[in-house]
Amino acid sequence: MLISLLKVPVNTGTSPASIGLLLLCMNWNDFIIPGPAMIVFWVFAFALIIQLFFFLFYFLRLVFYKRPAVLADDELPAVSIVICARNEDDNLVEFLPSVLAQEYPEFEVVVVNDCSFDNTGDVLKEFASRHPNLKIVTIKEDEYYSHGKKFALTVGIKGAKYDHLLLTDADCRPAGPHWLKHMTQQFVKGNELVLGYGAFLRTKGLLNKIIRFDAFFIGLQYFSYALARYPYMGVGRNLAYTKEVYYRNKGFKSHYHIPSGDDDLFVNQAANSKNTRIEISPESFTHSKAKKTLKTWWRQKRRHLTTGNRYRGGHKFLLGLYVLSQWLFFGCFTALMIYWFQPWIVLGILVLRMMLQFLVFNNTMRKLGEKDLLVYSPLFELFLMFFYLATGIARIFQRRNKRWK
Repeated sequence: MLISLLKVPVNTGTSPASIGLLLLCMNWNDFIIPGPAMIVFWVFAFALIIQLFFFLFYFLRLVFYKRPAVLADDELPAVSIVICARNEDDNLVEFLPSVLAQEYPEFEVVVVNDCSFDNTGDVLKEFASRHPNLKIVTIKEDEYYSHGKKFALTVGIKGAKYDHLLLTDADCRPAGPHWLKHMTQQFVKGNELVLGYGAFLRTKGLLNKIIRFDAFFIGLQYFSYALARYPYMGVGRNLAYTKEVYYRNKGFKSHYHIPSGDDDLFVNQAANSKNTRIEISPESFTHSKAKKTLKTWWRQKRRHLTTGNRYRGGHKFLLGLYVLSQWLFFGCFTALMIYWFQPWIVLGILVLRMMLQFLVFNNTMRKLGEKDLLVYSPLFELFLMFFYLATGIARIFQRRNKRWK
């Protein structure tokens, strides 16, 4: 193999002609003679094929996505915006005005004051005195019964006046006054769910970038799967559906005992190839405050991971396959470089994969307003691989936590 390496020009580049030259210069005995390095190489190549499948068959759909025909202004349905709030007085003061200021023909804002013991109640009363379309639903603390967000959300949905619902959180700010319009325009005939993008506010610091990249990649996945007519989740920061689909699926009954899942598990059971659309115009985004410490984000992600094992079998298979292909690809790459097995071919494969990822990420990050994350994406991808592995292991040992906030 050393002889073959000496034959390879050092400055070959990554053009098709250069790659072809490399192939001619390689010692093909390395691939024919059985050995551990050869086995690792073919696992490496198999992992690449899986990665290419996801990028080309799923993620590329978002690259070429164009907004389809939507409802005209005179066809827009009346909408109830539902927000659950527990001790959110500061966030309500900061974010609720932009929700109430939506430019839309007919809508109400239903805020569920869920057992708050701060000034949430007083803040809501002040807003209600100036906004007649604000409806307050209050849940009192019960020492004999504890509940999570799903109960509060159920109360809010049942108290909503209109048949079309748009859900967001108390710490979310719509991108502008047309957020409601852009989301509900997707309720064309036959459509019952609209998946929106819940971004995080951009601040200084590495953790903020990691959290935003995580939200971006999750969005890339659920948007791409929905475009492939295989929707599997949405985020409660920006999610719309009809009361009909909610009651037809018996709300959150099948997973009520799980603290998380009011968004992704509901979409997983209610969405299908014909009743779900996405909305990714910049005006349709919401922006939330990201966690400020790694510890609080760790806790949040660990709680969210409790829902994944309840997804449909096909969804779990595809999501797990992608993660497995990541570990196989980068693990085998590391092993092959340690073996120094056909290093130019191995590096060429890595460059091919990273170039495809950059092309997809560059386009989709522009669409989702996260283009500043592109240069960091390889490092963030590796970090999240280990982060999710650690949170998954920790989840095995964690005790059940019924709190939703």
